[in-house]
Amino acid sequence: MPGLMDYHLLGLILSFLLGDAKVLAGYPIWWSLALGQQYTSLGSQPILCGSIPGLVPKQLRFCRNYIEIMPSVAEGVKLGIQECQHQFRGRRWNCTTIDDSLAIFGPVLDKATRESAFVHAIASAGVAFAVTRSCAEGTSTICGCDSHHKGPPGDGWKWGGCSEDADFGVLVSREFADARENRPDARSAMNRHNNEAGRTTILDHMHLKCKCHGLSGSCEVKTCWWAQPDFRAIGDYLKDKYDSASEMVVEKHRESRGWVETLRAKYALFKPPTERDLVYYENSPNFCEPNPETGSFGTRDRMCNVTSHGIDGCDLLCCGRGHNTRTEKRKEKCHCIFHWCCYVSCQECVRVYDVHTCK
Repeated sequence: MPGLMDYHLLGLILSFLLGDAKVLAGYPIWWSLALGQQYTSLGSQPILCGSIPGLVPKQLRFCRNYIEIMPSVAEGVKLGIQECQHQFRGRRWNCTTIDDSLAIFGPVLDKATRESAFVHAIASAGVAFAVTRSCAEGTSTICGCDSHHKGPPGDGWKWGGCSEDADFGVLVSREFADARENRPDARSAMNRHNNEAGRTTILDHMHLKCKCHGLSGSCEVKTCWWAQPDFRAIGDYLKDKYDSASEMVVEKHRESRGWVETLRAKYALFKPPTERDLVYYENSPNFCEPNPETGSFGTRDRMCNVTSHGIDGCDLLCCGRGHNTRTEKRKEKCHCIFHWCCYVSCQECVRVYDVHTCK
């Protein structure tokens, strides 16, 4: 059976790759910079802007003018992909990427679905986050700490350390990621909105981080600076926005430059989406079965949670097909003892687990 599954999966991936020409039309294929050989060589070889696939002229100029922050741009997309895979690890679509394709998510992002909304938001947030962090760490000469502190110091503390300049990171993300979203169609309008929602999340989650100074940690003096949250907090927030995303309808207007498509909330009785909400206007496939046209890999052989009644449970994740159960032995550290001073010794135990996979 595993061999049959391997051939099936190989055929599906080949279908995706052969369909690239159709997929790439409006695809942010520069995201492929975050995967494969281009990403692994970032630390050892200079970036050649002309070799990055899918850059529009504005992005190409940006890359050449600010080449030293391009590794952070790639790192930000990688961060967004990893967070997407964490947030969707128990869902039918689990943010699978295809290493050998410029369209790294396959045809999934071809449709204006909730999944597309989330991926654009988390990728744009990732770029802003990584650039901001890189500037604060001093890896670039064109940016650094935020010297424009917001407000006077508070009672018992003063400004110090390196405040992260999230405004600069957001500016880079907006200039680079949105450069290709200037078409007068509904999809560009949707992408711009969701990109900005992701970046706004970074700004909304900035917080004061403080450090105590004094004898024996007495905290006689406390210095504080603005810091970004852990990126996991950004992912958690945007996942909630995915679950409550607003469905839109497309409207056409005649303007001086021609026909322009805009988005309007589909249901007038609901509260209209704000700049912090995600929007979409096409329904998602159910992702139960493999389908090269939609980019679905299906859920066969996916591990499921037999005790859960949620989407990660075997009933929903397996789409009613049932599941198989097998036992699996795992070696784990156990009976750990702390020795003074200072190391920990552990024994190795073999534990048996039940593993449940979708039929």
